[in-house]
Amino acid sequence: MTDVYDDLELRSPGNREAALLAALPAQIAHAQARAPAFARILQGVDAQAVRDRAALATLPVIRKHELLALQQTARGAGTGDAFGGFSAVGRGAAMPRVFASPGPIYEPEGARPDYWRMARALHAAGFRRGHLAHVSFRYHFTPAGAMMESGAHALGCSVFPAGVGQTEQQLAALAALGADGYVGTPSFLKILLDKAAEQGLALPKLVRALVSGEAFPPSLRDALAARGVQACQCYATADLGLIAYETAAREGLVLDEQVLLEIVRPGTGEPVPDGEVGEVVVTTFNPDYPLVRFGTGDLSAVLPGLCPTGRTNVRIRGWMGRADQTTKVRGMFVHPGQVADVVRRFPEIGRARLVVSGEVASDRMLLRVEVPAGMAPGLEERLALALREVTKLRGEVERVTPGSLPNDGKIIEDARSYA
Repeated sequence: MTDVYDDLELRSPGNREAALLAALPAQIAHAQARAPAFARILQGVDAQAVRDRAALATLPVIRKHELLALQQTARGAGTGDAFGGFSAVGRGAAMPRVFASPGPIYEPEGARPDYWRMARALHAAGFRRGHLAHVSFRYHFTPAGAMMESGAHALGCSVFPAGVGQTEQQLAALAALGADGYVGTPSFLKILLDKAAEQGLALPKLVRALVSGEAFPPSLRDALAARGVQACQCYATADLGLIAYETAAREGLVLDEQVLLEIVRPGTGEPVPDGEVGEVVVTTFNPDYPLVRFGTGDLSAVLPGLCPTGRTNVRIRGWMGRADQTTKVRGMFVHPGQVADVVRRFPEIGRARLVVSGEVASDRMLLRVEVPAGMAPGLEERLALALREVTKLRGEVERVTPGSLPNDGKIIEDARSYA
């Protein structure tokens, strides 16, 4: 059993699921009442009827590009609402800071301590009360630095707000202050450690790190460990806060206690079976920015079993790529949702994958579908007609054995030569 952040991490899976679903109707009603965008998006939805995952799956998924478009429309209309109707709080004490992510997408910060719930991830990475955290995330425009700092303060840590760049100055501060841990991107941590080794500079207290913001392959994790730093990663966004975090077990990422996660087929809102790769969709219980079924655009999958550390929440495999696989074929955009529309008409199909091959301007579309042998004679011809009807493009169809398509979340594979 590990030293957990709180007892919520040790709840039985059934009790956790019941608690999240019990809180869901009130959160949806709150979003409808306080966030004008959700009043429109969820118009006619009976919040009290959304009490299970099946009901939740009937609600629309709001993806980041849609949120950006709604914010831009609101700003263009001169409404004075830079958040596009998604914020449930107004400016002032309830919204001490505002941030911008690329787009730009503007995000409010509420006044609650540990607003982005990062303390749980920091605790799992070994940070404790009295530690000094060296935070090398950006502090201006985007909220990454503030996200980590608020979590560190909730743990009782002190923070050195290093920000990005200035390698020599950061290294000097690490040595002079004796930071107990690093928070930032893994690549910059390696730069700092390499520079310290080059200078013969000892950093004896720097033995832990929480990293995020980019891929963290095992090779990089091992390189940091060889320098004496045990690093854990976390998965968080400016919109949602903490989604999941790594533990000392190094087996996937454990979900945060205050998110309701779904894995859906890319381009749709349809949940996939546990273990299948799909898009990460999250509902948070943040009253200030109440995002319901927010599509992150990231691919992942649920891992079976429980974390060896004793934490009982669901685990995911971590970041596995991007869900937006929109591809241009013969001058026309083909979207994952269109492939899903085609497949949905044929219940005998399992998974499907549209492979675009050939050379640009000489494209070939092949829809590969998993169908049991001997089932649905004439399926290829009917599927080809449906594919042309939906995409306005001709394509071929190939049956494959159930379970033979890769479980990587790809609905559209661009296999063309760009040489």
